Amino acid sequence: MNNIIIRPTLVADWPALKATRLAALLDAPTAFGASHASAASLSDADWQQRAVSTPQRTFFLAFDGALAIGLAAQVVANDGVCHLIAMWVAPPYRGMAVAQGLVDAVKQCAVGNGHARLVLDVASENARAAAFYEKQGFVFLPEWEALESHPHIRVQKMEWRAPA
Repeated sequence: MNNIIIRPTLVADWPALKATRLAALLDAPTAFGASHASAASLSDADWQQRAVSTPQRTFFLAFDGALAIGLAAQVVANDGVCHLIAMWVAPPYRGMAVAQGLVDAVKQCAVGNGHARLVLDVASENARAAAFYEKQGFVFLPEWEALESHPHIRVQKMEWRAPA
């Protein structure tokens, strides 16, 4: 990971954010709550707004030089629960600690914004992701729900709690 930089997006990063999100949705269409079609239909102004970090929503991109190779976000839901969403790493970079760096960035952001708990959803079919999240300190909760973009897929909630 010598040349890889992970940082919150800036408004100028919107083209990279859009390209990376669309690549993720094409690569793993059943792993996310959004569909490629819905994301592709967003306007440039929508992507510019998404690229602006706020305490309610912060996207992180992993860059290898100028190339965006990974994505994760911290989003606070209406009920105040902080979520890790949109986690994805380009296939050539998997297994190289990029995903761990993205999760660490989201954890730091959440804690910095006053959240001691981070929640994510993972499909039981995605055993590799579930095992990865367990290594990052997430534990399974007895909570399941349908994936918004693919209601036939049920996802299980996992949570991480900041050390006291």
